[in-house]
Amino acid sequence: MRYLLAISVFILASPASAKTLYYGSRAGMEVTIVKKSGIGTAHASILTRHTRQNAIGFCRDYVGKVTEDCIAGEMNTPLHLEITADCKAGKFTNFYGAHMLFQGRSPAGGATDFLITDTDENVVLDGSGASGYDYTIDQFKALCPNRVK
Repeated sequence: MRYLLAISVFILASPASAKTLYYGSRAGMEVTIVKKSGIGTAHASILTRHTRQNAIGFCRDYVGKVTEDCIAGEMNTPLHLEITADCKAGKFTNFYGAHMLFQGRSPAGGATDFLITDTDENVVLDGSGASGYDYTIDQFKALCPNRVK
């Protein structure tokens, strides 16, 4: 019985079961969610941690080789580990600290499902990998799930 309990505790505490969010478009560019608060409100927040396991995933899945140098380099990626949103206003921040504005559905025939503007750069994300649209909309969905249907 003690053996089964130990296995159950290990499975429940396993980082593999931890929820993650992408911070970039490359395979393995993920951070682990530590805490969520106010999701869907004017004070939505998600606190994350960039773990060694996240770095190993990046090195394995994107670089193709897990080395201590790769892990160390990935762990030093400059990120803002908390993202926030005012879901009512559509204002939010991403893991790079950029200020974004969710503006609802794109007009018919648009390149993306939703309009998101990087208000620091005054640029609408165009859906390309370079614009960061995919991971940015996922971050907004995590903060404000009721705004993205």
